[in-house]
Amino acid sequence: MSNQIRGQPLERRALTLKELRVAEAEGKDTHIEGYASVFDSWSETLGGELPFREKVCKGAFAESIANDDIRALYNHDPNYVLGRNKAGTLELIEDERGLYVKIKPPKAQWAKDLMQSIKRGDVDSMSFGFTVILDKWYSAEGADVRELIKVKLYDVSPVTFPAYPATECDVRSVYDTRKNQLAQEAKQAEQEAQKAVLAQAQRQQKIDSLKKAIMEDN
Repeated sequence: MSNQIRGQPLERRALTLKELRVAEAEGKDTHIEGYASVFDSWSETLGGELPFREKVCKGAFAESIANDDIRALYNHDPNYVLGRNKAGTLELIEDERGLYVKIKPPKAQWAKDLMQSIKRGDVDSMSFGFTVILDKWYSAEGADVRELIKVKLYDVSPVTFPAYPATECDVRSVYDTRKNQLAQEAKQAEQEAQKAVLAQAQRQQKIDSLKKAIMEDN
């Protein structure tokens, strides 16, 4: 995507929910609704080489929803646009639970086929594409964990197959980012240790000088 944040990999997360449904009301347009993300809920173990778990924090999407041009796609395919927030055909709301999505699909045959598949339960997952603006990595119970604090949202998509990072080609970028963070943390820790050793040596030198001065006075 042309407006993707430079240097940040595009990531995708999927959520399988029974609530993904087609809503029909007399006198109103049919729409697709469900949650693309649930807040403060730990994921399954993601990745492979550097496994981690993550959760999305409340407020992570707020700025992006307010400012960005976001699409609803089918299977993340830009050839199948279901809705767009700037056009009023995609509604995105952060509520207490998570990222609620309401889509007003076009009257194209492929969209009608998708809604029929959702009704039948053949398609029951939602996914979102994003880049990270602010996250927090740390270790808990001997494992790496990640909190997504602020993200830039690109699209939300009903998906046939929920794809997780272990099967995404961009997983290498996530690994590399984490490796770089770990390397920086290790370098910083080494520098702090060296500073501590130097400070201790300087203190000892002052003590030795003071002792020597006292002995000479005596």
